[in-house]
Amino acid sequence: MIKRLLVGCLFALSGWSAWALSPELASRIAAGESDDRVAALQQALAAGDESLGPFLRALQDGRVWIKGGQVLVVAEGSPAPADAEEPMLNNRMRREIDAALAGLDLLSKDRDTRASALATLRDDADASKLALFERALAVESDARLRAQLNALVAGAKLSSGDPGQRRAAATELSGSADPATRALLLEKLGAETDPAARAAMQKAVADIGERLAWGERAQLLFSGLSLGSVLLLVALGLAITYGLMGVINMAHGELLMVGAYATYCVQQGFRAWLPAAFDYYLWIALPASFLAAALVGAAMERTVIRWLYGRPLETLLATWGLSLVLMQAVRSLFGAQNVAVENPAWLSGGWALLPNLTLPYNRLAILAFAALVLGGMALLLARTRLGLMVRGVTQNRRMAACVGVNTARVDTLAFALGSGIAGLAGCALSQIGNVGPDLGQSYIVDAFMVVVLGGVGQLAGTVYAGLGLGVLSKLLEGWQGAVLAKIALLMLLVLVIQKKPQGLFALKGRSVE
Repeated sequence: MIKRLLVGCLFALSGWSAWALSPELASRIAAGESDDRVAALQQALAAGDESLGPFLRALQDGRVWIKGGQVLVVAEGSPAPADAEEPMLNNRMRREIDAALAGLDLLSKDRDTRASALATLRDDADASKLALFERALAVESDARLRAQLNALVAGAKLSSGDPGQRRAAATELSGSADPATRALLLEKLGAETDPAARAAMQKAVADIGERLAWGERAQLLFSGLSLGSVLLLVALGLAITYGLMGVINMAHGELLMVGAYATYCVQQGFRAWLPAAFDYYLWIALPASFLAAALVGAAMERTVIRWLYGRPLETLLATWGLSLVLMQAVRSLFGAQNVAVENPAWLSGGWALLPNLTLPYNRLAILAFAALVLGGMALLLARTRLGLMVRGVTQNRRMAACVGVNTARVDTLAFALGSGIAGLAGCALSQIGNVGPDLGQSYIVDAFMVVVLGGVGQLAGTVYAGLGLGVLSKLLEGWQGAVLAKIALLMLLVLVIQKKPQGLFALKGRSVE
């Protein structure tokens, strides 16, 4: 009785008004052999003692002391009692206390607290916590958290001593699509001795594996489409400068780089002068990247390329030299190291469809952006006066000049348009990768592959080739690795060009003798 009064008084002095945790149970948790302490902790946890949480937090904070076989809890900031010993907390006890606190958090009124507790306990579901899990499930109102709690309850039942309960838990878990659940079933399967429970676990493992396989296939398909949309964005500008104008522009990758660095500059401007509107910087970066790349492209066309039309080898060498000039200029202005471009908050995170299938928001945005750029480019070429003049000049320059088209001006505008689209691709690429002076070198070969495979001058061919190469590349990477996949794609391109030199979707026409 004296011990109970002493502990109760010390608890009250610590600021807790209602303590139901008995001094005997508190003493068993604080001192003794690890197995006995864990058993006492599980006993208090199963009883749902409201005072257990504050006591365990005090134990973690070093405010619990043992003196003369009695457990003393002091207030925060108070000195330790004279001649008192501090309880020893080994790694096992610390893990058990963390798990117990997470279990108590399952009963919290705050949803985020309950969600965090579930994330902590998902790998620590054992039969000793089953009563607590079931009590939390009975009061849980959130549908998503209820589903996680159901899986947690079933996982705890897998550790039960009753074979029937283990069999029922395995059957319930067979509808899951969580890799952690499959790993738990495999762990329990190795030690299962009951034939019926073992068969149920094997079936659950197979069912979850099949479900995860579909998630992996969907992830592979999305990765291929995502890569294809990036290749499409990169190749769309080249489809104009090379596909329509016939200019082998080896500086196309550096125009991507210009757009990416323009995005970086806009980001830095928002960070310095408009930090409250930082999440909207991308809406300014898009036109800025287009204009920056378009101006650089127009300057290239006016000063160098316009004198080299019809001379592909000289154009190739000249644009390669321009690419070196642009890379060195960026190194001089921004340094040789990569610069950090941060995603806006609305592009961070992803859409979790399955536990092993998450679609990142930035990749989804690039897919939508590529479709918008493609649609805008198709409308511009097919429905506007500029598009009509570009098509007329590329098909018959002399006839277009005879009817009053300023062919030199159209060349400049068309090249600036293709360069601006490359700048938009650079802005998009800045949201999914590093931005540095060598950014364009990673995509120039792939861009030419897309345009040549799709058919020179064919916008639809560029779309099919970009998406097709993206999906095929990811399939081959999963099979043979990235290096061999690239080699296989290049060999495929060589075979296609041998059979169809004008690409898969060549322009239809007839020769006139």
